[in-house]
Amino acid sequence: VQGGYISSRVDERSSETTVEMSADLTSVDILDYTLTHHINFEAEIRFPEDPGIVQVETFGISLNAEGTCFYGMQIEAVMDKIKDKISLDHLSRILVDVQQDSSKIVDAVVSQRQRDLLNLIYAGDAENRNKINLIIANEMNPHLTAEEYMDKGEFENELKQIIGDTKAAYDISDKDTLIFGAHGLLVCGPHARKHEPLLCAYMQFITLDIFLQNYFSRMWMLKEDMETTDEVIDSTSSNPNALNIARDRMLALSKEIISLEEILDYVMEALQIMEVPLEPQEQSGRSLYERLEIMSMKSQLIRRSDDMKKIVEGSKKFLTVLQRKISIVSDSRLLQLNEKLDQSAKSLNTMNMTNQETANSIQVFRIIFAGMISFDVLDRLTGEWTVIDTTWMVGFVDTLIKSNTLVWFFISMIIWVLTAASLEKITHVMNWRSRGVSFLKIQVNRPMRHDKLLLFLEAKSKTTELRDFKRKKNVVKVTYEEEDLQEWGATTTISLEYDEQNNYLLAVSIEYNRRRAKKDHVLDAKQLKDKVMHDLDYQCVFGEETDVKPPIAMEQHTIVKKEGK
Repeated sequence: VQGGYISSRVDERSSETTVEMSADLTSVDILDYTLTHHINFEAEIRFPEDPGIVQVETFGISLNAEGTCFYGMQIEAVMDKIKDKISLDHLSRILVDVQQDSSKIVDAVVSQRQRDLLNLIYAGDAENRNKINLIIANEMNPHLTAEEYMDKGEFENELKQIIGDTKAAYDISDKDTLIFGAHGLLVCGPHARKHEPLLCAYMQFITLDIFLQNYFSRMWMLKEDMETTDEVIDSTSSNPNALNIARDRMLALSKEIISLEEILDYVMEALQIMEVPLEPQEQSGRSLYERLEIMSMKSQLIRRSDDMKKIVEGSKKFLTVLQRKISIVSDSRLLQLNEKLDQSAKSLNTMNMTNQETANSIQVFRIIFAGMISFDVLDRLTGEWTVIDTTWMVGFVDTLIKSNTLVWFFISMIIWVLTAASLEKITHVMNWRSRGVSFLKIQVNRPMRHDKLLLFLEAKSKTTELRDFKRKKNVVKVTYEEEDLQEWGATTTISLEYDEQNNYLLAVSIEYNRRRAKKDHVLDAKQLKDKVMHDLDYQCVFGEETDVKPPIAMEQHTIVKKEGK
């Protein structure tokens, strides 16, 4: 352990050869220490002051394993007063300055984790954290009894400047007086210094009591934050950003509860380490021991820390409820999204069927239109010639058509009905065949040989190729058609999705129209899957199991089948 000049500022240019000394440095001299129990050092304050102010300020600081931090200072002189007759007004100003400077000193020597925990308890204002003042004086002028100091007038108001609101005052001997305040205690008398070890033991417990009060306040702030988060979760129906805000708040709350639980464990450990001193033998010491009630205070702190433990456990359970609530909201949103996707898929399927039927109708019209054009061309070549002008047709025409009224009209109507029925039947058959499509998706996730896959695809008639470049993978989706009717029964569209960068075959998609295939060549879903996998395996597309470790079990193949009516 070494001393030196210490500052809480971080050197942001530590690798450079220049050194710039910060003005707010603290000179630290190590006095004594043990590796696991305590360290005592002396710190000389070298913080810059306002012009015209000369301040020589040296602290004696003791840091103990249970977390107690003592700052010790002996007042030598204030303004023109040397040692004696120091005004309480001046002393109160010194105490304010000491409160601030002592925080800066400790912040310069403790770790960042310890500073973070302090800022958590004191809500970011750890530099101004409250401390307990122990003032020991040889004499107080005027020298009065304890009851006379508590006059609720001039004397008591003067004392409030240094120890806060006065609570009680006791005469522990004929010449020694003990006064309790909200922010500290004052012990004055010629024998006051003899009781310093007992007073320091009391300070250990009273400062821990103050810390637990701040801890309790921080738990209430945490409770309010969780209630606010609960309200944010409830507003997800009206606020589209509420779920993301709630998740961010939950992350912060989880970190705070973890840190608060850690701090409470330190407090309970400190209560086990801190010991209550034995009762002194002299009368004044016994009187002081009785007034301080250290044993009772330790028992109260243990009970309060147990209560804090219960509060923390309750907060953790409330946090778990909030996490479940967020999960429920997320699942609800996912369910709504799936329902919308399902509705969209149904709409797309309906539109696809309608488009296919329209395409079939257009195809029939194209055939009819081609026939009409062909017949018109023939009429242009032959002029007005018809079969009615032939000799072999004259008898039929004169007998059946010209001699009988409306016979040709009904013949025309019958031919029209037969033609329309035939076209309707043809269109219905085409639409029926177009709706017999099976969609299969096989999740593969197996290592592959890229060169073998390229050779396999070169022999296929590729229709589309899509590439998706991501951070650590390059996903390629290649679609090709199998047109061998003897082997497949019908034209089959197959899509291979693979990771080109990491050499993984991710998925295989198959689109197969079973109604266009001959009955003795129709393939079902399992046969299609086995056939595609067999072709890939036959071409040695798959790599060895030891080549690359697959992200998902390779034996699992998920088949999704979707058929039209």
